[in-house]
Amino acid sequence: MKKILLITVGLAMLLAGCCNGNKAQDATEAAINTIMNRKSVRSFTDQKLTEEQIETLLKAAMAAPSAINIQPWHFVVIDDDAVKQEIWGEGFQSEMFTSAAVVVVVCGDTKTVRKPFGKPDAEPEEVDNIFWYEDCSAATENLLLAAEAMGLGAVWTALYPTERMAPVIEKLSLPENVKPLCAVPIGYPAGDDQPKDKWKPEKIHRNRW
Repeated sequence: MKKILLITVGLAMLLAGCCNGNKAQDATEAAINTIMNRKSVRSFTDQKLTEEQIETLLKAAMAAPSAINIQPWHFVVIDDDAVKQEIWGEGFQSEMFTSAAVVVVVCGDTKTVRKPFGKPDAEPEEVDNIFWYEDCSAATENLLLAAEAMGLGAVWTALYPTERMAPVIEKLSLPENVKPLCAVPIGYPAGDDQPKDKWKPEKIHRNRW
């Protein structure tokens, strides 16, 4: 009886280990597939996004790494057709903005309040956050990957540091210290966009150039 019990427990542990291994492998494959299948989508159906979907996208964006954990990002979610038309209605490739279910403008606070480096006893002070655009870039990539994983389409359209920032800053009434990095139209794809093969071994250097 004791031997049967030990064998049964052993088999259960083995099966559990196999299941856990399969789950880990499935999770790895799903993550890699999402990364490899991400593509730029510029045409959308008229299907709307739910508030739950929008929140999931933004939670993914905010899970990005951030220098000194400052998290300088802010997200302006534009789902009002009139606002989209006002900002992008006459611009280059305007339809990808006006037809999107939402346009997320990823912004960064260029200032932060913290203690100076190497001075733990000093009073916090406002200083330039020189890493804001890097943090916001990481958040944007998370946003794009989340959209892909959710069966949505999206495209990164640059704003900073070009003149395209100006109308966005004005129309969205952004504070002086907040800069728009990019605008990301998101929605259900209207076409059959495919990812580009960007694998180029010649771009890889080991130990030195």
